Amino acid sequence: MNTLAPADGEDRYRLPPHAHIVVYEREGGRGLLTVYDCGAAQKPPTAQLLGELGSVRAGHEVQSNPTGYVVRMREASVIERQGDGLWVVRPAE
Repeated sequence: MNTLAPADGEDRYRLPPHAHIVVYEREGGRGLLTVYDCGAAQKPPTAQLLGELGSVRAGHEVQSNPTGYVVRMREASVIERQGDGLWVVRPAE
């Protein structure tokens, strides 16, 4: 499942300004990134990506939870694969 709008390049997707990324961390292995267009919309996830969230360079807030954390985006951005299973979020260009 991945209905994120593609950005320029391979494994690069646009995130809306109010996207939420729920990061489920797993011990010694890849985690799961679940992307929602907007946390308030109460819609199913837009995408699920295997890997780790390496960094978030766009405006955001982070909230910890028992299984990982939630990244609440505050500006339009792009999520991009960097190597094997590592994802980075940057401001939209």
